[in-house]
Amino acid sequence: MSDSPDAIRADIERTRAELGSDVDALADKVNPSKIVDRQTSKIKGAVGSVRDRVMGAAEGAGSSAHDLAGSAHDVAHDVKAKAEGNPLAVGLIAFGAGLLAASLIPASAKEKELAETAKEQAQPLVDELGEVAKDAASHLKEPAQEAAAAVKDRAQEAVETVKDEGSSAAGTVTDRAQEARSNVSDN
Repeated sequence: MSDSPDAIRADIERTRAELGSDVDALADKVNPSKIVDRQTSKIKGAVGSVRDRVMGAAEGAGSSAHDLAGSAHDVAHDVKAKAEGNPLAVGLIAFGAGLLAASLIPASAKEKELAETAKEQAQPLVDELGEVAKDAASHLKEPAQEAAAAVKDRAQEAVETVKDEGSSAAGTVTDRAQEARSNVSDN
């Protein structure tokens, strides 16, 4: 290693560039949206591969089903391996699975009945809330009009004050200018 300042600077710059690159790569690797993107791409690739195998395998339907199961197992294993130690990824996967399950299961008759009962029981409250809102609006209308009139009056007063002060200041300036002119002509 050289002791020259130029060599030391070059070494520092090289180390800084390598460190920056390592930090960028690490940030990219642990970024939740990047993790989801990578996993999504991996799953899409596996599904596309399976779809190609299923669509193109007219002669081996049994082996295609086996390949599909194997690919699904591989994807599930990869997702599990990537999710270990990453609670955010586990949460996202669980949320997606729950969303999928909820969309596949239709509402039961009991759930529909309970929803209708809740709607019927809430209707008087909705009506009352509408009446209260109308009352509040009517009570606030007059004070709002009074406030607007007061603001308008204050604005007019301010305009008059500014106008008067401007006229007074203009007169003072004119008087001072005449005094200055007479002083200059006297000298």
